[in-house]
Amino acid sequence: MKKNLVGMAVFAVSLGCLLSLASCTKKEASAPVASEPKTLLESIKEKGEMVVGTASGYPPYEFVDIKAAGQPVIGIDMALAKAIADKIGVKLTISDMTFGALLSSIPANKIDVAIAGIAPTEERKKTVDFTDHYIDAEQRILIRKTDAEKLSKLSDFYGRKIGAQKSTTQEALAKAEIKDAEIVALDKVPECILELLSGKIDGIVVESVVAQQYVLSNPTLTFSTAEFENRYKATACALAKGNEDFLKLMNDVIAEKKADGSFAKWIQEYSQKAVDNAK
Repeated sequence: MKKNLVGMAVFAVSLGCLLSLASCTKKEASAPVASEPKTLLESIKEKGEMVVGTASGYPPYEFVDIKAAGQPVIGIDMALAKAIADKIGVKLTISDMTFGALLSSIPANKIDVAIAGIAPTEERKKTVDFTDHYIDAEQRILIRKTDAEKLSKLSDFYGRKIGAQKSTTQEALAKAEIKDAEIVALDKVPECILELLSGKIDGIVVESVVAQQYVLSNPTLTFSTAEFENRYKATACALAKGNEDFLKLMNDVIAEKKADGSFAKWIQEYSQKAVDNAK
């Protein structure tokens, strides 16, 4: 009798273990398999939209077309953004913000890419990736024409009030090469222009491609003949790190548009459009 009871107990324990093991095996088999996170390009394709961050007020790169219905942001950079969106086959949405907010909006996932005349500096490369260069431009100092003789070399600007767009390579260049200058950093170039015209500052450090619009539309302004040591600036698009497929696609578009002359055409087209808007 005792032997039967012991046998039954052993059987019960064994059966419990087998049922428990079967239950665990079933749970493990039905557990969902973790999927690979989507790349940025895959996410853009899935939502059918590419959100581009920019900072208007920087013609001919990006500016508000005040004469068009809805006053859209247009320019060289927006033409490039449209070409990239078309290559992917998605809608382009433009998010206009201050230049200083652009790069921080990328890791915060507020935008997919920043296209705003951005220079790919070593400091910026620590937080974002950059495409190939699509425009290389010279940095100049815009002044009042009446000051052309007295402000002809860089040393003439030492200790003076100098304007620049906030958080840009132009602001950094002014700080680095104009000794003892009082830098007046503002959110947009047009704000700097108003300060210059009113005599509150002596010059503006600005990209030549951008400044020529104001020279054409305002006969009281001109370029100083002063030259910076580090006066050439490359321009590229910025995106979140680790998106090689999206980076390659954008580089392919940039190469195509360089080869077919689109950038030269866009510079001319939007430079004239900016002048017309200023009239």
